[in-house]
Amino acid sequence: MTFREVRPMTTLLVSHHACIDHDPGAFHPESPQRLRAIQRILEGEDFMLLDRVEAPHVTRDQLARVHPLSHIESILDNVPREGVHHVDQDTILSPDSGEAALRAAGGVILAVDEVMSGVSRNAFVAVRPPGHHAELHTAMGFCLFNNVAIGAYHARSRWGVERVAVVDWDVHHGNGTQHIFWDDPNLFFASTHEADAFPYTGKVEETGCRDNIVNCPLPTRSGGDVFREAFGERVIPALEAFRPDLILISAGFDAHAMDPMADLNLKVADFTWATMQVMDVAEKICNSRVISVLEGGYELTALASCVSAHVRTLMDH
Repeated sequence: MTFREVRPMTTLLVSHHACIDHDPGAFHPESPQRLRAIQRILEGEDFMLLDRVEAPHVTRDQLARVHPLSHIESILDNVPREGVHHVDQDTILSPDSGEAALRAAGGVILAVDEVMSGVSRNAFVAVRPPGHHAELHTAMGFCLFNNVAIGAYHARSRWGVERVAVVDWDVHHGNGTQHIFWDDPNLFFASTHEADAFPYTGKVEETGCRDNIVNCPLPTRSGGDVFREAFGERVIPALEAFRPDLILISAGFDAHAMDPMADLNLKVADFTWATMQVMDVAEKICNSRVISVLEGGYELTALASCVSAHVRTLMDH
């Protein structure tokens, strides 16, 4: 029996070195340095008790629960042998992007298995490329496959989970997750994001097939008070009413005041508070089953601080 098998149930950290090798270019904000900054902060003494595991490959069948084969092949067949391939102006494939994307989605699959089986209490999946902008047929916004949606559909297929919720606090609206979840009343998506910012979706009136979508666009330059009001008064009550069997977090940290990619003014304490709010719901409703998946966050110091506080909260709750 390995040491990992006899450890008490704790927080799982899923990552893989291949996710660093995805390289969209020297001046691209979705840089390999993002994951390096996270890995450095999580090597500290405060995180010695994290259970760490490498992300496996997702299978084609697991991808195909969400994305049509044409989309999967379009991504993987266009990975260049050298140089880069532009899916669009911002979404770029390098020679190692296919491996990274397969590991990113596979990491969420593994986290679902570990949390649903009770081996881990909760999980943080530190992978890239991110996923929440990827729609059924479309890669965009730095995202190739929709990692959280793939995890949600895996939970249903492998574990018989009926109701899955995704809470997204990235500064940009998770249009891809909304698109994938829209027509299924047993899938719930809630998002706080900067209003009138990329990808220009996420209006309040976008509510899904049966009010299973909750959008909270925040005015430009909003701070933590506005965020907490929207999150506490709209997201959390809707999440409680949905009564999920599993909660996934699209954990983007680009709403931090230091981040250059948008214009909200959140602090580390706001992300800690939001994490605790989700964990409180999970404790009451779904046996604390929470899986957090990295999305945005582009100012490295702020990103590392936010992830440190977020993971510490997952571990301590």
